[in-house]
Amino acid sequence: MRYEAPTTLDDAVGLLAAEQGVAKVLAGGTDLLVAIRSGRLEPDLVVDLKRIEEMTTVTPEDGGFRVGAAVPSVRLGQHEGLVAMWPGVVEAAGLIGSTQVQSRATLAGNLCNASPAADSVPAMVAAGAKASIVGPNGRRDVPVEDVPAGPGKLSLEKGEIVASILLPGKPERTGDAYLRFIPRTEMDIAVVGVGAVVTLGTDGTIEAARIVLGAVGPRVVVADKAAQALVGTKGDKAAMEALSQAVSAACTPIDDKRGTREYRIQVAGTLAKRTVAIALERAKG
Repeated sequence: MRYEAPTTLDDAVGLLAAEQGVAKVLAGGTDLLVAIRSGRLEPDLVVDLKRIEEMTTVTPEDGGFRVGAAVPSVRLGQHEGLVAMWPGVVEAAGLIGSTQVQSRATLAGNLCNASPAADSVPAMVAAGAKASIVGPNGRRDVPVEDVPAGPGKLSLEKGEIVASILLPGKPERTGDAYLRFIPRTEMDIAVVGVGAVVTLGTDGTIEAARIVLGAVGPRVVVADKAAQALVGTKGDKAAMEALSQAVSAACTPIDDKRGTREYRIQVAGTLAKRTVAIALERAKG
């Protein structure tokens, strides 16, 4: 295995594009190194991004924030602007593993691991985040939900890298939240995860909503019908029940050791109501 730590994005792209064998990108390494040490993966080339300056910064952009691919989760929780604007995204990132893991794990790495149960992804998708992808043919921006193609699979072309995540500016009277259900109290993989964003009108009525589910399909599920169940209401009991039913209907989970299909569907509906309730309170200020 060959290890490279380029100092420019162009050099990183060049290394990945030229490699004829298995090439992997190292951002935080919390998934990659485990796979290598367990023998599940034997890459011919590992390209470390942490010496590339733009990969390690959080910068304001267009009213929001651009988060470099190698920015560890722990730094997000220390960034006052991000915490104030998108607390649900920051909280989701703070659920990735232990404190030690969070000192290395990154939003881009969590996304590119392409796990249906990734905690940060539903929250980012709900917030309307975009991934900036750089490759041999230049740069392109795509919605975060379009990066994973399925469990463990990405839509990236050869030589392409997710260089950063853009979290957009948050509209007025908007709140976000993320909750997950896990078998243990900490450091487990989500049975179900729910990201929610709601925007209120001046009269307190929900003008817009976005509900995104994790661990209930091969990719995150953008539950449009569930969001529409909230629009035009004030999040009353009837609206929440309609939300819950629409969320359950949107789920296509599998049975595994963390929960049955039926259990996940039931939990998702309940968890969505709790997540939206938090987002509503935040939207109200």
